[in-house]
Amino acid sequence: MKEKSTMMRESNTAMKRPDIAAVPDPEVAGKAVRRKFTAEYKRRILKEADVCSKPGQIGALLRREGLYSSNLTLWRRQIDEGLVPKKRGPVAKPHEMNARRIAQLEKENARLVHKLKNAQLIIEVQKKVAALLHGEEEEERNS
Repeated sequence: MKEKSTMMRESNTAMKRPDIAAVPDPEVAGKAVRRKFTAEYKRRILKEADVCSKPGQIGALLRREGLYSSNLTLWRRQIDEGLVPKKRGPVAKPHEMNARRIAQLEKENARLVHKLKNAQLIIEVQKKVAALLHGEEEEERNS
């Protein structure tokens, strides 16, 4: 017969629970992942939805596949457009892009015009200096 203290030690070790942090909770996902559906999958689901004739069949299909009715609406629209996925993000309007490019080109044009005026001024000064020096040389020759 075992002693009372030995029995208590055994029962305490048997009652130990696993560390809670070591066992993940199966109901909570670590990180939500956006699902991506292939064109073939979308066509198959839409065909199944079109076959449904009794009340509640489409709801059962959606529950089974984990979808929303808005998915069917969107996919039907995409089928009409050829199932080409739209690019995400804001759409840049062509006139805004052109306006930005025009502003950039006008700024560069103004800079180049200023540079040209400076170059023309320098050339004019060089011509005058050359003319003065040439005139002085002729005076020295004549004298």
